[in-house]
Amino acid sequence: MSSELVIAGRKVGPDHPPYVICELSGNHNGSLERALAMIDAAAATGADAIKLQTYTPDTITLDAEGPDFMIEGGLWDGRRLYDLYAEAYTPYDWHPALFARARALGVTLFSTPFDATAVDLLESLDAPAYKIASFEAVDLPLIRRVAATGKPMIISTGLANLEEIGEAVDAARGAGAQQIALLHCVSSYPAPIEEANVRTVADLAARFGCVGGLSDHTPGVAASVAAVALGASVIEKHFTLARADGGPDSAFSLEPGEFARLVSDCKAAWSALGRVHYDDLGSEAAAAGHRRSLYVAEDVAAGELLTEANIRSVRPGYGLAPKHLPDVLGKRATRALVKGERLSWEMVG
Repeated sequence: MSSELVIAGRKVGPDHPPYVICELSGNHNGSLERALAMIDAAAATGADAIKLQTYTPDTITLDAEGPDFMIEGGLWDGRRLYDLYAEAYTPYDWHPALFARARALGVTLFSTPFDATAVDLLESLDAPAYKIASFEAVDLPLIRRVAATGKPMIISTGLANLEEIGEAVDAARGAGAQQIALLHCVSSYPAPIEEANVRTVADLAARFGCVGGLSDHTPGVAASVAAVALGASVIEKHFTLARADGGPDSAFSLEPGEFARLVSDCKAAWSALGRVHYDDLGSEAAAAGHRRSLYVAEDVAAGELLTEANIRSVRPGYGLAPKHLPDVLGKRATRALVKGERLSWEMVG
């Protein structure tokens, strides 16, 4: 069991900044030119990786007309599965150009395969990692095929119950996978923020001894940032050049400026976690003088009693600590004291 992955040389785990994946999905709208532009724009957001989905309509479903093959409810209500995937898929012959563009930009690119032919294609392109989609988390033969590559695996868990997640992890490990991340996911498009349940991320990681993360279908960035604060090491979010351009997943995708904000906010949230500490911090040095301490509030003659009228707890903080006020009241000044002097023990008799 490993609490760390290494993807294209980048360490991923609790001790490292969150690994943010930009999911292109089908928002290229059937245009290779647009897909390449999406890679350019995604790389510019600062994302750690860009991800594709590798399938064809015929490798993911059947060209069938029955009611089982019609979508009921949700974003794609009334659509035939085959038609949806024919619109959304990224053709196999685009993949070399997409991988080449990512490499030229110095950004990691990998994909979600949906059958063995997709794995073969991605292996030929030297994909550095693999993602298993939520709906395929129950496809144990596919998981074993991906695990056999020896590459890091990221598995989304939407719809899968604990038993099914356990079976997926066991299948992956049994087939040779040593680096596994589990992404909590709500398989609703878009997902209501109140159903995000990001506390599940840390529980997933602890139960299965894997890296934990979130595949986020909620609007905005709040769920992702909250997940990082609770221990998510991987964040995946859908991306589009512009929601107004449409596309199968555009409704729950972030535009470039929004995705850049996601990246920066997630990294900042991780940096803010820090460690448990109660020590002084270097950045607090300038503020230390603004605390309260004991000062001479009125001129005091040598031998005169120190009282609440001539000794007070005020800002700044360079005199004796306020807790010593009861100890000095009623004592006598060892010398003449001037209003505004910070009180010290040698001034108290």
